[in-house]
Amino acid sequence: MARKKTKQLKHKLLKYLLLTIVSGILLIFAFIGSIRIGLFGALPDKELLSKVENPQASAILDENGKNLGYLYRVYRSDVAYKDLPENLIDALVTTEDARFYNHNGVDYRSLGRVLFKTVLMQDRSGGGGSTITQQLVKNLFPRDYDNKLGLLVTKVKEVLIAQRLEEIYSKEEIITLYLNTVSFPDNTFGIKAASQTFFNKPVNKLSVNESAVLVGSLKANHTYNPRLFPEQSKERRNVVLYQMNKYGKISQEVYEQKIKEDIKLNYNSVKPSEGIASYLREQVRKQLANWVEEYNQDADEPLDIYGDGLVVHTTINKELQLLAEAAMKEHMAVLQKAFEDNWGQSAPWNKQSVYQRELEKTGIYKQLVAEGKSAAEIQKAINQKSERIAFSWSGDKAKQLSVLDSIKNSLKTLQAGFLAMEPSNGAIKAYVGGVDFEHFKYDHVLQSKRQVGSTFKPFVYAAALESGVKPCDYFPASDVTYSNLEGWTPTNSDSEDYTHINVTMQEAMRKSMNTVSVRLMEESGIAEVLQLAKDAGIESELPKVPSLALGTAELSMLELAKAYTTFLNGGKPSEPFFITKITTPTGKVLAEFKPNVHSDAAFSDQTRQIILEMMQSVVQSGTASRLGWKYKLTQDIAGKTGTTQNNKDGWFVGLLPNLVTVSWVGADNGAIGFRSTSIGQGANSALPIFGLFMQKLNTVSELRRKYNQQFAAPSSRVVKLMDCPPTKEDGFFKKLFTNEEKAKTKKFDEDGKQNDGLFKKIKGIFQKD
Repeated sequence: MARKKTKQLKHKLLKYLLLTIVSGILLIFAFIGSIRIGLFGALPDKELLSKVENPQASAILDENGKNLGYLYRVYRSDVAYKDLPENLIDALVTTEDARFYNHNGVDYRSLGRVLFKTVLMQDRSGGGGSTITQQLVKNLFPRDYDNKLGLLVTKVKEVLIAQRLEEIYSKEEIITLYLNTVSFPDNTFGIKAASQTFFNKPVNKLSVNESAVLVGSLKANHTYNPRLFPEQSKERRNVVLYQMNKYGKISQEVYEQKIKEDIKLNYNSVKPSEGIASYLREQVRKQLANWVEEYNQDADEPLDIYGDGLVVHTTINKELQLLAEAAMKEHMAVLQKAFEDNWGQSAPWNKQSVYQRELEKTGIYKQLVAEGKSAAEIQKAINQKSERIAFSWSGDKAKQLSVLDSIKNSLKTLQAGFLAMEPSNGAIKAYVGGVDFEHFKYDHVLQSKRQVGSTFKPFVYAAALESGVKPCDYFPASDVTYSNLEGWTPTNSDSEDYTHINVTMQEAMRKSMNTVSVRLMEESGIAEVLQLAKDAGIESELPKVPSLALGTAELSMLELAKAYTTFLNGGKPSEPFFITKITTPTGKVLAEFKPNVHSDAAFSDQTRQIILEMMQSVVQSGTASRLGWKYKLTQDIAGKTGTTQNNKDGWFVGLLPNLVTVSWVGADNGAIGFRSTSIGQGANSALPIFGLFMQKLNTVSELRRKYNQQFAAPSSRVVKLMDCPPTKEDGFFKKLFTNEEKAKTKKFDEDGKQNDGLFKKIKGIFQKD
């Protein structure tokens, strides 16, 4: 009887067990079915999955299609299956999903192992059960849950979507999609970005070991980052190599050889703030953003400059850009040391009157003030040292620095800019906006406006020529005090005695004589100089004062370069531009930008030729002569140096027959200049950037052929007009009858109608061409 009851109980328990199992299975199917029909949120349909696209970084290319950098939220760039090396695919499949080619998106054997070992036995060594296809789903549709039910729903969704993907895409396409979407260390997305970042090479050039390193890092981006943790990365790489050997993708001999090799990175950061032409790329980003905003107003499908993979074609020449950046860095590292050594202990950046204003702009200072801290507490806080990164030409390193230390370091850092553009159309070929974009975002080519010093003089000379002054007219070179200008006395930068010495325009330009520049402005009148400058493309408001002749105008480097194109372009200014066209990733042209050359000339071609001849003499034997004796440059170059008051700005404009360049050096803070003119003058501070740039250019045969041209010979009339001795001393009678004190004092007539007496009138009567 007892036996019968036991049998009935077993039968009943078995029945309940089977019922429970069936109910459980039905419940599971019902649960999966509810997910499938969208009760927990709609699943992406096949139409959507068939149009899977990754956000693509927009590429910025130079004039020859060479890459300058990218615009992106996260760095990502796609690659085609044909460009994936076999060793990379083998490393991925053998490590992440050995049965990849045999399942339909779900590996049930691996899934069972995970359920038994990881879930039931709580053994974390059981590994993961996600296939490559399931991992692709996680890349395409990031997980979003906040409880265990949400996790379960998400995992089921991933299985269902994975199966749909397998129905739509081939195995090769799934591998390609996966490698284009997966995250690698250092915030790089996709194998192309990772290959470029860590090994600086295209994907199809990855070696077995390099492929194993990148695939190994997928397990944990931070833990196996080869840049941060090379030993851990090497251990993980060897696991990948073991898997490749286990599944017959590499031989035992190759495996044993490869695991002994160290990881050799060729790290190439692609952060927007780093790399080549960073200042130019920021200007491209701004211009592109403005263009897209306007484009999207009428577009059916709005564009995203960070995700639609736009291709921006620029006028930049990558080789010239690299040479310009190298020249700037080489010179500025030396100049910075000389600058600091020359100031010594009396450096202005150590004075509270200089650094206090900068300190008050900082967030920490404003916060301390808002909290009601006392002066003593504020002083203590800003002098509290902590680990900070400060810019240095010897390399950025973490140092123990206070807030005040950082401010002083920034104040004393000299800035520089360099620009090269074609005068015929305004196409910018090289653009260096500062010494380091990572630390100093302010762009000195486009944003900064500084006094231009003597680089403005060619426009004063051009206005004088246009008003009737002849190149061989002589002007007193001595100092003059203008009584109607509060005793203003322009002086020359050299110490020569010019009493009774008269010079031609060319001699005055060669030596950059301030006294003669002011006299020439008297001849033409300030209004005429202002109009000529406007016609030459200068749009900034210029000071209507006699000191304009000495370069008190504040212009951007870009504006100055534009004005100088007139001397190489028939008197017509060319508008600077750096974007030629914008296309889609497939090459469809969305916009094109054409050169804009002004139709009217600012001055006659005769004036242009004369000024160009004068500026060549500046290089041959004048203030820019070190281009020959120091930098050994022998090609045709015209130029003009410039230095502003207290040596706060150093300038050099260098002209080749088919290239306009502008160099500038100075401190951002207006209270800081060079202590010594010998160091701070434009010939020493700014000119060397051009000199080194040209030296480097001359070593590249293709660039040398293009830019080592000769200026067109001046007309016979211009040669005749300029054929005269550079100086002339006052005659005996003029010396005898000139009252020295009276000769050194006069009034400035800004309308150019100064009455210089009978001798000038007589001279005008008998003046001959």
